[in-house]
Amino acid sequence: MDEVTSLCAIRYPDGSVGLYVDEEYAIERGVDPAKLVKVEIPRELYVSGSVQQIREYVATYLESRANSSA
Repeated sequence: MDEVTSLCAIRYPDGSVGLYVDEEYAIERGVDPAKLVKVEIPRELYVSGSVQQIREYVATYLESRANSSA
């Protein structure tokens, strides 16, 4: 079994994070696929964490990614 689960995410200008199970679903919801980032979530967090914990994990990941490219 995989030790990670991938989610597609987007960080909005207000700082909030949108999570999508896959790119197709995000597109259906009106998200620009060019702005999506695939984030690997540790399996334990995905299975037993709350949605808020997953959002925080993704937000931290996206922030660190933005800082490393700046």
